[in-house]
Amino acid sequence: MSPAVEEDLVARYADMFSAMGTAPRLRILRLLLAAHPKGMVVGEIGGELGITASTLSHHLEKLKHEGLVKVRREGTFLWYSANADGLRELLGFLYAECCTRSGAVEPESIGKVCC
Repeated sequence: MSPAVEEDLVARYADMFSAMGTAPRLRILRLLLAAHPKGMVVGEIGGELGITASTLSHHLEKLKHEGLVKVRREGTFLWYSANADGLRELLGFLYAECCTRSGAVEPESIGKVCC
């Protein structure tokens, strides 16, 4: 991978981490992961997390813009879901450094923490 491409990827992943860098957005993402793959409508998300509609809209837009959340329209409803592919890519970026190249974290320990 060329240095320019790698720099672009690092910038992209930094933006993704930044988007998750607030408590409400991280709570939204965790809730959508729990509802994966179906997702949730905006009213359900706001009701469960106690976030007003206008604030929730702002947070969802930021997460969507960074590729962490997907949205689909069904009739008059907008369904939001976690973008598993985007998260997999982001985690793979970290995994490549910490668990393969440097060996800082044993790969088996990740499964024990998450599963």
